[in-house]
Amino acid sequence: MSIEKRNLWIMWICNFIIAASMTMVLPFLSLYISTFGDFSAEYVQRWSGFIFGVTFVTAFFMSPIWGRIGDKYGFKPILIINGLGIASSIFFMGFMHHVHGLFLLRLFMGIVTGFIPTSVALIAKQTPKKEAGETLGTLQMGTVSGTLFGPLIGGVMADTFGFQYTFIITSLSIVLATGVVIFGIVEKSHAGRNEAKERPSRTAVIQLILQRRMLVSVMAIAFIVQAGLFSIQPLLSLYVSELTKADSVAFLSGLAFSATGFGNLLLTRKWGKLGDDIGYDRVLMILLVLAAVLIVPQALVTDLWQLVILRFLFGMAVGGMLPCITAYIRIEAPFELQGEVLGYNQSFRFLGNVVGPLIGGIFSGYMGISSVFYVTGFLFLLAFGLLWWSMKQSQAKIREIY
Repeated sequence: MSIEKRNLWIMWICNFIIAASMTMVLPFLSLYISTFGDFSAEYVQRWSGFIFGVTFVTAFFMSPIWGRIGDKYGFKPILIINGLGIASSIFFMGFMHHVHGLFLLRLFMGIVTGFIPTSVALIAKQTPKKEAGETLGTLQMGTVSGTLFGPLIGGVMADTFGFQYTFIITSLSIVLATGVVIFGIVEKSHAGRNEAKERPSRTAVIQLILQRRMLVSVMAIAFIVQAGLFSIQPLLSLYVSELTKADSVAFLSGLAFSATGFGNLLLTRKWGKLGDDIGYDRVLMILLVLAAVLIVPQALVTDLWQLVILRFLFGMAVGGMLPCITAYIRIEAPFELQGEVLGYNQSFRFLGNVVGPLIGGIFSGYMGISSVFYVTGFLFLLAFGLLWWSMKQSQAKIREIY
């Protein structure tokens, strides 16, 4: 087996462990906050959004820095630092008793939350451009598989062992994944290729991005998509509790989370391969429309099973968005700058992770959780409109040249 394939499958396994570990806590985050005191539903919803989103504030600033360091020194050391940092943060979350301490830990975690994005940069840099969509789709299957099983595992553990032990077990799982990186990953050196040119400054890299209209548009779309995806995430467990009278709310919330992941898992690689064949921008347009069509009916469900089915179908639609966006950037960005450019794209996604929960918290606090699904549908249509406009502008520019 080649080094590239070995690295791909090792990172697949590690991303599975990391994603599963990090999503274990998502279904019961709002429930965990409720144990800190006798708070109103509006208070819990608002702080769920703040605590969930604050991680991505620091991550927004750190992602390009990690990418630039990775381009220069390699991505393996960054994976190790991020893995151990995430594990430490989650471990101490299990010993918090007030929202402010949990808020600060999530804020700190944002500094080292780049394990999965860094793994994407590592694999993208070693992958030929013509295979980028399928390979990155394969890598995302590891992340999606972890996202699929993580909430279910977390829900079962929270109902069985309590919240504190779930945080502890989660942190130990991330340490295990970091150990696999230390002893398993072999990063090929591209020093000669990277040193052939003098490395551009950060300002020059930003100017390069701004000069390419479609590159800017794709990053903006990544922001809008993430804002849409994360607007409902912190509130889903509360929405599930409104649909069922069962006692095991944490487990059922995990089931609703996992339905999206399972749908995502089924088609992620196929969407990436289709992007290799017909173009990543075209596939992305199809997926944005499908996502908008499938998210709105979730506001109208009256039973949990209806929500689970719609979340499953929704997952099938959104599964190909990240591989198509990343593969497009892989094609457009110069080889020696791919880590940093992907880092800026990740910053846009992290910004969406911040804005999304804030939007969800604000709208749910004033208009109810159902309103968030309508807002999310609008965001996907907005992203579709931006992509359509950018493609038309690019085609017009090409006609002017030729």
